[in-house]
Amino acid sequence: MNSIGANPYRSYVLVSREQIARNYRSVRAAVGAGVEVAGVVKADAYGHGALEVARVLCGEGARWLAVSSVDEGAQLRAGGIHGARILVMGGFLAYEGDAVVEFDLTPAVHSLAQIRDVDRLAAASGKGIHYHLKIDSGMGRLGTRASGGEILAALADTPHARMEGLMTHFASAADYTSPQTAAQLAYFDEICEALHAAGIRVPHLHTSSTNAIGYGRTEGWHTLVRAGHALYGYVSPARGDAPPRLLDVKPALTWKAKLMAVKELPEGALVGYGGSFRTPRAMRIGILGAGYADGIFHRLSNRGKVIADGKLTAILGTVSMDLTTIDLSHTTALAAGDEVTLLGTEGECTLDAQQLAKVAGTISYNILSSISARVRRVYV
Repeated sequence: MNSIGANPYRSYVLVSREQIARNYRSVRAAVGAGVEVAGVVKADAYGHGALEVARVLCGEGARWLAVSSVDEGAQLRAGGIHGARILVMGGFLAYEGDAVVEFDLTPAVHSLAQIRDVDRLAAASGKGIHYHLKIDSGMGRLGTRASGGEILAALADTPHARMEGLMTHFASAADYTSPQTAAQLAYFDEICEALHAAGIRVPHLHTSSTNAIGYGRTEGWHTLVRAGHALYGYVSPARGDAPPRLLDVKPALTWKAKLMAVKELPEGALVGYGGSFRTPRAMRIGILGAGYADGIFHRLSNRGKVIADGKLTAILGTVSMDLTTIDLSHTTALAAGDEVTLLGTEGECTLDAQQLAKVAGTISYNILSSISARVRRVYV
């Protein structure tokens, strides 16, 4: 079972390029030819590796990528991603303006004042800067609450930069017990209609990310959708009377960790910081070379599970920074250097990020994006 030669890392993730591509194709097929799909690769592509994922998406014909920050966009450009537009959804701060121009990034603008900032930047650089205006339609985060008339006045006063997109973000797209999505969409549509009535034609309208795509909220697809979580194999569970899911996506990431040691403990032995686990009988335990600094949530202490020798088995005691102890009483097949699965499938047994999130009291996005940089990424 020893696989040191294959992947000589204490802890690593295998990322399937082909599964990323298949997931992207599933989104493309769901929304149809009339809707663009922006691949969201922020937060290092939810832990999958932004540059590699961007290369896969561009190879599949993606014309838009989305990141959170100017720095993330600049890293993609520096890595050779030049064939796609890059939307910086988190906008930019004043000192990042030069980088927006240098790396040919498309900022999301969140206020009327920022429209004027972009206009000044365009005038000073002599380059036509395109931007997307984000509307706060009811989520209460980034985005302007300005009226259609106020937006029109700002556009009239800013001739050097071009608004080529209007966007918003749904807060509750998978929650069919709440009217919030319909209310947000109505607010957004009202702004769009005000601009349209004044002769403003906006090429890209977008409100929908994975959940609105996955559950077929077609009225929110407009001309562009932003696929993030779906690319990596996940759609959030719905609440209420939701329609069937449209997307057939599967996780693209498998997470492995090697055993540093296997040992026998007598009945009554204490395990981990604070002695939070006491063996109820003589037990065989394994110590994994990964802990909360690698992304194994501390809240999985005495609660979580991993897959060892094809079976689910418990985490014992407190998860440490660099090590995690597991129960190996069910097998004699594993020794130091052998691997267990933290996320993925062995035989009939599967653990995915949504299952881990439920136990850890968080969400699958948090699980994936918390796999730390010291966990090596291996692309297959």
